[in-house]
Amino acid sequence: MELSINGRSVTVTATDDTPLLWVLRDHLGMTGTKYGCGMALCGACTVHVDGQAVRSCVLTISSVAGKKITTIEGVGESAQGKALQEAWQALNVPQCGYCQAGQIMSAAALLAATPAPTDADIDAAMSGNICRCGTYPRIRAAVKQAARQGTPA
Repeated sequence: MELSINGRSVTVTATDDTPLLWVLRDHLGMTGTKYGCGMALCGACTVHVDGQAVRSCVLTISSVAGKKITTIEGVGESAQGKALQEAWQALNVPQCGYCQAGQIMSAAALLAATPAPTDADIDAAMSGNICRCGTYPRIRAAVKQAARQGTPA
């Protein structure tokens, strides 16, 4: 099957019902997307499909054929993704860091849809991403900082 990942076309040999997460990690060696729960509940496996934040652990590769997939490895190619990554570093968001790829991917989808989000917008968009370390205040601050960076002066 041919997939479009981070702007590149890749061919993978896997059954149609293989979850995208395992194709990314096991077939392509892209380990930035994490396995958390396997049931689309924690958000660690979040990627973008045609710009929408989705859970790759329950998404089959047959359902994403012909669509544009962006992973944490490619999100920094956009100005918005780069701003988020810089804000995450500047505000020292991660503690253990395990969930942070999924957090950034959800935040990037939010900012693409809502360039100047309110606290309620951020809370709603990020509510499906669990951080066991409780870095939620720093996550919200980083999203706000990235949004400000993307706003023309």
